[in-house]
Amino acid sequence: MANALPTADIQKLPRHYLPKDFTVTTWDTLEPFFKELTERVVNSKVALEGWLKDLSELEAVVSEDACWRQIKMTCDTTNKELEDAFTYFCMEIQPKLQPYSDLLNKKLIQSPFVNQLDQTLYHTYLRSVRRSIELFRPENIQIQADLSVLQQQYGTIAGKMTVEVKGQEYTLQQAAKFLENPDRDLRRDVYMKVQSRRLQDKDAFNNLYSELIQKRQQIALNAGFENYRDYKFAELGRFDYTKDACFQFHEAVKLHVLPLVDQINQYKKKKLGLDDLRPWDLEAEPAGTEPLHPFKDGKDLLKKTEACFEALNPFFADCLRKMDELKHFDLESRKGKAPGGYNCPLSESGAPFIFMNAAGQMSDVTTIVHEGGHAIHSFLAHPLPLSAFKEYPMEIAEVASMSMELLSMDHWDVYFKDSEELRRAKIHQLERVITIFPWIAIIDKFQHWVYENPTHTLAEREENWLKILNDFSSPVVNQQGLEDFRATSWQRQLHLFEVPFYYIEYGIAQLGAIGMWMQYQQNPKQALDNYIKALSLGGTKTLPELYEAAGLKFDLSPAHIKKLMDFVHAQMQALLD
Repeated sequence: MANALPTADIQKLPRHYLPKDFTVTTWDTLEPFFKELTERVVNSKVALEGWLKDLSELEAVVSEDACWRQIKMTCDTTNKELEDAFTYFCMEIQPKLQPYSDLLNKKLIQSPFVNQLDQTLYHTYLRSVRRSIELFRPENIQIQADLSVLQQQYGTIAGKMTVEVKGQEYTLQQAAKFLENPDRDLRRDVYMKVQSRRLQDKDAFNNLYSELIQKRQQIALNAGFENYRDYKFAELGRFDYTKDACFQFHEAVKLHVLPLVDQINQYKKKKLGLDDLRPWDLEAEPAGTEPLHPFKDGKDLLKKTEACFEALNPFFADCLRKMDELKHFDLESRKGKAPGGYNCPLSESGAPFIFMNAAGQMSDVTTIVHEGGHAIHSFLAHPLPLSAFKEYPMEIAEVASMSMELLSMDHWDVYFKDSEELRRAKIHQLERVITIFPWIAIIDKFQHWVYENPTHTLAEREENWLKILNDFSSPVVNQQGLEDFRATSWQRQLHLFEVPFYYIEYGIAQLGAIGMWMQYQQNPKQALDNYIKALSLGGTKTLPELYEAAGLKFDLSPAHIKKLMDFVHAQMQALLD
């Protein structure tokens, strides 16, 4: 399966168990299928494999329905009908699914034929099923349903945020383009407006986060864990590294990355001819240098990205064209749209959906190639026989996306016709590869503190956030007078609200992506073959095995991190010289 030639001619999975016209409406129409699977007599290995295929089909249909509800709601947070449809699923369907999921998991593991299944294919899936059985508690069902709804309030609050610049209203994503403007007074004005606007909802975000922490802690206690961090590590299936590896990563960033960030900031300070580098200067160019304008609108961005992917590997471009044909893109920023960007796999259709908030900036190029990498992963894993096999670890999912940011750089001339602009874009990207590490360490370390101390006060939260933030901040950037903004700057990170503990993955995967890029520099064809091979395995191998298939080493040691950072730094220096 993994060695088959990849194709973007993705087909919706044929239904053999559910009626072809069945759609998820109410629990009453859905339950009979779960009931039948629970009660079915499975009396041979062949029967067990057939049962698993039927379960997989049912899971794919339910999962895709839930995904579309979320996609539609994030595309328009002002539409009450869309919000209600999502809430209905979370409150009326999801809670009733969970007891059946537990029964089905137990039926699988207790089957006398389970050990006859091909363990090379089923090992990681069965390991996850056993973990799910260990974690399941009926008393957590309602709390998890409440959390699903509550977490979405972050996007609703953030989606309403706008500022006025030069008499015109902009979303915060759109306003960010002014931070690239050569006019320093304008940059400062926009920066202050954006931060002040965020501050208006400080209490709403704090209260929301406190409520989320309380509910998450209760889930952990119900499942027999001391804190939510330990519970979440188990739920996320972190079989291959521990909290201590995360702490080691934090220290390695401090030791081997922060000095490079200081160098980058010194370079910016010199380039801009400033005595004092401020936060609103970090994306700017010197007077007389126009900000990079890689595309006109969402349509232009997609067209150029297709051309970029075509030059790298035609299959990659075919994936985007197929998604475009299916109208699986929502790219441009607008009022009422949730913030952020994502690639949402669609289990039954196969072709995923990409959502982002493009506003004409260089960072939008990074976002679309990043999400494009995720999309290719979805295409490559789709042929695997069970939905569960496509549940790959986030640490390899982000290798798919972050590698694409670096691998595609050789073909960024589609966005930047001018060679000097292309050089600037590559420098910008490599700066980001380096400067993102401290922020990853900050967000991850903050979450460890938050859930180790779940009964903390708001004053303690602020104090410890600032301590962690300052530990990883570059002294080259003058933050004087911005203390109020800094004290709540964690609130701009949606992962804290919506996907707790999903952030260290970006750091681990960035290391993998740099390793992938090192391979590509030496042998492009072999690197792309390894990339495709690893992503085609979905979640059928352990994390270290998936890295190995990609020709990478799964290693969070300071020595390995130093080696990779030295490589990126050397590549950046070559562009600067």
